[in-house]
Amino acid sequence: MLNTFKRGGVHPADGKGLARDKAIETPVLPKKVIIPMSQHFGAPCKPVVKVGDMVKKGQLIGTSDAFLHADIHASISGKVVKVAPMPHNTMVTCMSVVIESDGLDEWAEGLPLHRDWEKMSKEEILDAVKACGIVGCGGATFPVHVKLTPNKPVDSFIVNGAECEPYLTCDFRSMVEAEPTRKFVTGVQICMKVLGVKKGYIGIEDNKPEAIANLTEAFRQVPEVTVVTCKTKYPQGAEKMMIEACTGRLVEPGGLPMNVGCVVSNVGTVIAITDAVCYGIPLIERVTTVTGDCIAEPKNLRLRIGTTYEEAIQHCGGFSQQPDRVIAGGPMMGFAQYQLDIPITKGASGILALSSVKCDVGEEEPCIRCGRCVDACPMGLVPSQLSIFSSREAWDECRGYGVMNCVECGSCVYVCPAKRNLVQYFRNAKGQLKAIQQAAQKKAAQ
Repeated sequence: MLNTFKRGGVHPADGKGLARDKAIETPVLPKKVIIPMSQHFGAPCKPVVKVGDMVKKGQLIGTSDAFLHADIHASISGKVVKVAPMPHNTMVTCMSVVIESDGLDEWAEGLPLHRDWEKMSKEEILDAVKACGIVGCGGATFPVHVKLTPNKPVDSFIVNGAECEPYLTCDFRSMVEAEPTRKFVTGVQICMKVLGVKKGYIGIEDNKPEAIANLTEAFRQVPEVTVVTCKTKYPQGAEKMMIEACTGRLVEPGGLPMNVGCVVSNVGTVIAITDAVCYGIPLIERVTTVTGDCIAEPKNLRLRIGTTYEEAIQHCGGFSQQPDRVIAGGPMMGFAQYQLDIPITKGASGILALSSVKCDVGEEEPCIRCGRCVDACPMGLVPSQLSIFSSREAWDECRGYGVMNCVECGSCVYVCPAKRNLVQYFRNAKGQLKAIQQAAQKKAAQ
């Protein structure tokens, strides 16, 4: 039997054939980049540069005194021409630094470095990861230097190579191409050293046999790491689902992976850790899949942070037809965009352009109590009832029914015959509950 999580899940058409065989390409240097000061889970950074400053690639341009943050660095060399709120893929607008390229693409002084990670202490490795602003590249964008310092004992490090989100293939290409694979192997070993664990797992769905074969061979000399073949089932790549598939351990509702002795990371994140530790290179570029039935030539691109969606799409031949929707990320968990002057961020795994044929899901109708959403939910929730509570602004009832445990995977929406916008209801409820909690904490403090 293939390893997988046991409760819920769906099998959407994956759409990966559009880009899975397209090797990673590096476009020409962007003429300008728009670099948001919030690309991570936690407090936003504050710009440390001003209009008129000349900066170089890898130079620090944003930081924060908050514990939970990730530093921001220039992705090109050039002149700072604007420091102001700019469009953002999830925040509408965000304070950003706009840099015009000087065409030289020069590194900041001292970069890149050349360090032997095996001779570095745990503290030196963590300092390097923090200084380079590494975050989770799978979408959650949690600062990695914090994740690698769990406050409970752990015994297993897991890399999520499932890439279960339809259409996206950037992680797949990183697991089959030579240079990313080399950095990936090193990154896994670095993380295991920092965590002090002797067991590593790499979970890959069985619809990626090339990646399974390549990494099995790549880790042949690292016996403490096991490549786990997982069943192709969405959302296999969710953190708790991947832990169950690789170890059989169940994370309790509201719990964290470290509660069951695990730390989970993403393929792109592990590669970025190698760049930071071995070469001192900050997270200033990432592999992003640009795809969909409206993209002329779907591709996997290595893009500088701050490159606009429009420029990335033009590198793929532009639109083959007018898209009905452009999505940041994939179709299940992504965010629809209202313009193309949106920058690539550290968590940008994909740009998806879909036609009206792909997006025509029909009008939302009243719940018919069929129970399909309950069967599909991997977290064991009752989405139908939660959506009713949310629509009625019954926030206490939402909390009681476990809305804060929702991972927003969209499985319930996928199977709903009434086409209810369930995830939107849940996001609203979670936001309201967080606001209520913050207001209560503020009042108590006063």
